[in-house]
Amino acid sequence: MSGQELSGIVGHRFVYTYANGWQYEMYVKNATTIDYRIHSGHVGGRWVKGQPVDLVRLADDVYKLSWNEPTGTSVVVNVMPAQRRLHGTIFFPRWIADDGSATVVFQNDHLDRMVALRDAGPTHPIEIVPEFAAITWWEFVGENDEDVISVAPADLPDGFAARTN
Repeated sequence: MSGQELSGIVGHRFVYTYANGWQYEMYVKNATTIDYRIHSGHVGGRWVKGQPVDLVRLADDVYKLSWNEPTGTSVVVNVMPAQRRLHGTIFFPRWIADDGSATVVFQNDHLDRMVALRDAGPTHPIEIVPEFAAITWWEFVGENDEDVISVAPADLPDGFAARTN
């Protein structure tokens, strides 16, 4: 739906920790694009810039982002900023569920490899990981800033992802 009011999430960076302990960071660069880093979890160390997303506002202060990655992974994240909470569902193809280590890179430098691994599979059975998460950091940084997520998670200062606000 075009023309939606998305200012409550566009231009924001946030860090969140799922109930299973996996920690992610997302920057909603604009209404159609995110950048993200995975600080810990099954594919901790992975980071991506320029991921196309479908972003909608479901209700006041409730946003849904969904996307499909070159790896074959699909993701849906419902974000509730005022509640500092979100719910995400990750749909891992079987090859990543079994061993996601090949994806723990700056994906943008390895797009052809990600597509080749996806195509080689196996894809099924899909591993569905639904989890609630607490948003521990929330800040407005502005739209389309290429410096917000510009280094790998391992290159950040100690404690960066653990900070809270």
